[in-house]
Amino acid sequence: MNEQELMRYSRQLLLPEFDVSGQLALKDAHVVVVGVGGLGNVAALFLASAGVGKLTLIDHDTIESSNLPRQVLYQNSNVGDLKVVAAKANLMARNTSLVVDALVKPLEQCPLEDLLATADVVLECTDNFTSRQLLHRACAVAKSPLVSAAAIRWEGQLVTFRYDQQSSPCYECLYPDLSDQALSCNTNGILGPVVGMLGTFQALEAIKLLSGAGEVKHGQLKLFDGLTATWREMRLTKDPSCRFCSAKNS
Repeated sequence: MNEQELMRYSRQLLLPEFDVSGQLALKDAHVVVVGVGGLGNVAALFLASAGVGKLTLIDHDTIESSNLPRQVLYQNSNVGDLKVVAAKANLMARNTSLVVDALVKPLEQCPLEDLLATADVVLECTDNFTSRQLLHRACAVAKSPLVSAAAIRWEGQLVTFRYDQQSSPCYECLYPDLSDQALSCNTNGILGPVVGMLGTFQALEAIKLLSGAGEVKHGQLKLFDGLTATWREMRLTKDPSCRFCSAKNS
């Protein structure tokens, strides 16, 4: 690292579990962020600010004024812009050494096999089960660590699958019926700090995975209740009748 980088990241470098080796690991890392709405824009902001070398952002939506209370990466002037285009510009303005690839297309049209071949961590920040299923299956095959989160109303959940280390359980052990009937923020509401907290935790899990600091458990489901500001944890187990991983490992 040069003198400017040592100064910029000096507070992170003071952490004994992180140190120079952790910072260099971030600098060399490639993180794929699928969805740059409420979850992804916050996660991407912290990853870029922390010094992750490359981000690939995937989203095909545009910014609406109703997004602004929770999607803090965007400004009033970005309303009507493509999210990944605005995100790329705003992130690179914060960190000029950052490399950002912006893919303006649905997930099913993205070259996932090629992307995951170079990705160190994948963040699932979507709002529909169709994309979640596609992404988790691709990560399981590629053995790419997947950090998934969701938020609705006052509630959120976070789970990391270490597909690079373990094969069970998988996302479909948790949600065996991945039909596109998920609750929508458009009809059920969401509070900005709730979704922002989950996006922040996604960034934290990614940084720990990349740097080797701390502990990131496979299949540990964390549930957040914003009304009481409390967390619950559940250890997931492999579903022997899972349509994906049972068939895959048989």
